[in-house]
This record gives sequence, structure tokens and C-alpha cells, in this order.
Amino acid sequence: MTTEPPPPGSGNSPDDDPFRKPPPSGGGNPYDNPPPPGGGGPYGPAGGGGPYGGDPLAGMPPLAPSGKRVLARVIDMIIVGVVVWLLSMLFNVGTWDSDVDNIDAGKSFGQSLIAAILYIAYDTILTARTGQTVGKRLLHLRVADLSNGATPSTQTSLIRAVVLWLPFAFCCACIWTIICGGWSFFDRPYKQGLHDKAAKTVEVTTG
Repeated sequence: MTTEPPPPGSGNSPDDDPFRKPPPSGGGNPYDNPPPPGGGGPYGPAGGGGPYGGDPLAGMPPLAPSGKRVLARVIDMIIVGVVVWLLSMLFNVGTWDSDVDNIDAGKSFGQSLIAAILYIAYDTILTARTGQTVGKRLLHLRVADLSNGATPSTQTSLIRAVVLWLPFAFCCACIWTIICGGWSFFDRPYKQGLHDKAAKTVEVTTG
């Protein structure tokens, strides 16, 4: 199975996506199945079962280390953050002021709006095209649909980006980033962040 990202412009999980796994016997998505009797998650009881033989990751590259995911996210935040800062200055909506009493709420909202639009657009477009943002490409990671290993569709990429970046931009940047992204350090067995769980994706290595 290839670990190289598909060429630019692929996007939207086409049928010829080189990352797409063959459909499992019986078909279906592990999220679509009701919990089995006696407990367990949508993937079947622990240790077996489920439409993928107990492991939706079968046939995929290894899951991305959480530390590399964080580093890739920091790279992306710096890249987009510089653009947000420049546009905030251009449109005079920057809120940097040594006197906190002089901060304009309207400017603060304008800056947050620019940040939300840019971060969400950046993550959605690049993830839907190749499964990789700039940070992920540099760290040899990519986002994949948990159900079949394919590059996420635009809709899936948008859901993932909105869950990650909307709270970041408007209310609790540091806290939400730590909770949402840091969730993968403790999540088992798929090392998903909260944005991955919302979009039903995972992050894997590419080499």
C-alpha cells in the first residue's frame, strides 16, 4: 500500500484514491453499527468482531505519534498565524495594546473572524486535497478516513477543521488546543483528537 500522498487536486476521496482500502466483507462503516450486546464500541467488542475483523486500521500505515501531530500543528499555527496578523494589521482589527482597558471589542471580533476563516479554510482545503497540511507534509503524516483509509472528503475535512479551529478562534485558544489536540495522547485504540472523533478520521504516517 503506497504511503506517498496523492497528487494535488485529487481531493474528495475519488474511487481511485491510492489510500482507499478494499471494502471489508459485509461492507459498512464501524460508526454505523450499533453497540454489540454486552457492551463495546461501534467497532465491535474488544479483541475482535466488527466489519473490519476487529481492526478498522487493518491495511493502513501506522498511526501517527501524538508528539509529531502536535509539532505539525504548531507549524501550521505559525504559518496561518502570520497571515492572520498581517491581515489584522491591514484591516486595522488588531487588538495588541499594552493597555488592556483600550482593547476594542469590535476589533477583537474582527481579528477572531479572520483567524477562524483562514484556519478553517487552510485545514479544509489542504486536507481534502491530499490529507496533508504543510506541517503534516513536513512531518510525514496524513489524515485518513477511519472507515476506509481514503483521503477525507471536503465535507469531512470541513467538519474536522470547524471543530478544531472555531473554538480556538473565538473563545479559548490555548485551552481548546490542548484539550482537542492533546486528546490523542490518551485516546485508545485510534489516537484520535476530538476533531478526529467528530469527523471519523485518524492520522497515520506516510513514511
